Amino acid sequence: MNAGRLAGFDGWRDLFIDRISRDNQRMTPQRLQIAETLYHHGHLNVDELHRRVRDIDQTVGYATVYRTLKLLERYGLVEVSHFADGTARYEVHVGGEDHHDHMICTRCGKIVEFENEAIEALQVEIAQAHGYKLTNHRMDLFGLCPSCQ
Repeated sequence: MNAGRLAGFDGWRDLFIDRISRDNQRMTPQRLQIAETLYHHGHLNVDELHRRVRDIDQTVGYATVYRTLKLLERYGLVEVSHFADGTARYEVHVGGEDHHDHMICTRCGKIVEFENEAIEALQVEIAQAHGYKLTNHRMDLFGLCPSCQ
């Protein structure tokens, strides 16, 4: 997680508060705690997020975590990915943030974000060679991390 993202939590939280208010939903301390935990830890599935939030506030139920994630997804504030374990993993979507790709360890599940301008340019070049105009893409590389090799 980069320093720019950590510095941007207040703005992201304010977007969540604004969107939930415009949706005539109620902002609760539990929803804020769920959002903050996800923001700072990322790539969590519902179970992992629920455990982390319960470490802070025992009153937060699984259904509250799940419904909050669905709201964040609907508001465009999180993206859902499915990696090697097949579960939905949630990652904060920060408007204007540079695109990144993922390397996922097939043994321990560790996820590393990376950016590579040469790969990005090559993907555009390949799309254009086939007559496509790229609107979006994702790249996930699977292998064994240094600890699992």
